[in-house]
Amino acid sequence: MKILALDTATEACSVALGIGDRVIERYVEIERGHAEQILPMIDAVLAEGGLTLRQLDALAFGRGPGGFTGVRLAASVAQGLAFGAELGVVPVSDLAAVAQRALQLDPEARRVLVVNDARMREVYWAEFDAGIELLGDERVDSPANVVISDQVGTNWVAAGRGLVAWPDLARRCRAAGATLQPDLLPRAAEILALARPRVAARQLLDPTDALPVYVRERVAEPQP
Repeated sequence: MKILALDTATEACSVALGIGDRVIERYVEIERGHAEQILPMIDAVLAEGGLTLRQLDALAFGRGPGGFTGVRLAASVAQGLAFGAELGVVPVSDLAAVAQRALQLDPEARRVLVVNDARMREVYWAEFDAGIELLGDERVDSPANVVISDQVGTNWVAAGRGLVAWPDLARRCRAAGATLQPDLLPRAAEILALARPRVAARQLLDPTDALPVYVRERVAEPQP
């Protein structure tokens, strides 16, 4: 399979091209300017892989939650490229992408609590099992309202930059027995990994249906 994945939902701006088992990546952390970076990064990985967009099997992108501008950018770039190359699209949760990386770093973990900084004194968070199945919902809350499940006797991980932004939350997780992975951000490489089985099963969306997921809908909607 040949899949292009991209993500701009956080300060991480990244692209990954999967050609069979080979992965070609570009990654940079920047506060702003993702729109100027993402297309040259895509061109670079395609050139290195010797492919054009029309030779791909699908395009995957980080659909959020994350920064509103970044999530919209990823969705719009994915839609535009997919329309032009007549490709199906796979939207992937940015929280699931962090969980995927956390489990790669700690394969013995049975659960992952992902906490990404949402600014406005809130965090995006969700819990996943070892198969990256979502347990409950993706949510946005104040750090004090993040629910830490009873994990007594369970090897589990708390991951994401929200732990850096909110040290009290990190301490709560550590006190509940978590291994902390506070430096993780979503990356296109993990979005690619999560998209592979869906592409293999031909579970692709039309580009018009590849929409961003904000979670914090009250901000994304126009104000009266």
